Amino acid sequence: MEKFNVGKVNELTVEKMNELLDWTYEKSLNGVPTMDTAYELAEEYTRKYGVEKGIDRLIMTQLAACGTSGFLAGVSGLILMPVAIPANVGSVLYIQMRMIATIAVMRGYDLKDDQIRTFVYIALTGKAAGEVMRKAGVEVGKKLTVNMIKKIPGSTIKKINQKVGFRLLTKFGNTGVVNLGKMVPLVGGVIGGTYDATTTKVIAKAAKELFVELTPEVVTITE
Repeated sequence: MEKFNVGKVNELTVEKMNELLDWTYEKSLNGVPTMDTAYELAEEYTRKYGVEKGIDRLIMTQLAACGTSGFLAGVSGLILMPVAIPANVGSVLYIQMRMIATIAVMRGYDLKDDQIRTFVYIALTGKAAGEVMRKAGVEVGKKLTVNMIKKIPGSTIKKINQKVGFRLLTKFGNTGVVNLGKMVPLVGGVIGGTYDATTTKVIAKAAKELFVELTPEVVTITE
């Protein structure tokens, strides 16, 4: 796997984005030095506050931490990304991914399921989550059950993953390839150590809406 090298890659493709998402997901679950895993955060916040209050407290603390350039710089020093992107951008992506995964765990989801992994990725698209699923052939109502998520076929999961990667890339461009310099506002708005918390708030809201137990009737897989 390629090591972090800012000067090596100038453009990020859908394939590279999906590789980056997979890598970041694995680190969110298994951890990086001195950083809690999604499982550890879920246990801590649930034990201290209960599930729902714990989720809200988790989001608040993550926003506060990410608003500190020193915190982001510290995370940057711990993460060796598989794709060459600006260090601060990688840090924010990791923090956002771990936050989503923690919310999923606190709501009782199994992060080892491929379908659940895909829904974590979907949450990264924020307000576009519903659109991403519809374009992949999944008609979703207001709520979704764990059982229905698990019934989504592998072919549809692959399609969703591609849609997520493409959505992230084309947020600031229409060619399917985006200059890495434009990734900054996409995954958190880190410019000169300043963090735009608005994006993470939107992502947190999407995660809370996606990871709830619902009725089977609200999901229809289309051909």
